[in-house]
Amino acid sequence: MLTPDLDTIRIFAHLLAVAVWVGGQIVVAGIIPSLRRTYPDATKVVAQAFARVAWPAFAVALVTGVWSLAVIDVTNTSSAWQVTLLLKIALAIASGAAAAAHAVGTSRAMIAIGGALGLLTALGATLTGVLLSAA
Repeated sequence: MLTPDLDTIRIFAHLLAVAVWVGGQIVVAGIIPSLRRTYPDATKVVAQAFARVAWPAFAVALVTGVWSLAVIDVTNTSSAWQVTLLLKIALAIASGAAAAAHAVGTSRAMIAIGGALGLLTALGATLTGVLLSAA
C-alpha cells in the first residue's frame, strides 16, 4: 500500500470539506421543499443543523486551499492556469458571501438569491478546481 504524506492529507481534507459544503447544499436544497410542505417549522431547524456542519467545512476548505497555494509554485504555471486559479478563488469567496447573505437574509428574495448564488458559485469553484488539478 502507498503511504500517505502531508500532501495527501491536505488534498483529502480539502476534498472532504468541499464535498460537505457543496454536496450538503445540494442535499438540503432537495429536502427543503418537501419538508416545507409537510413540516413548515422544521426548515429552520434543518438549516441551522446544516450550518453547524457546513461552515466549519467551508473554513477547512479555505485553510487547505491557502495551504495548497503555499506549496505550489504558481509562478511556474501557465497564464491560463493562473487565471483559472484566480477565478476559483473568486468563486469560493463568492460562495461563502452568498451563503452568508442567505443565512442572515430577512426577505424571501434575499434568502432565495443568496442560496441559489451560494450553490452556483460553489459548483463553479468545484469545477475550476477540477480543471486546475487536471492541468
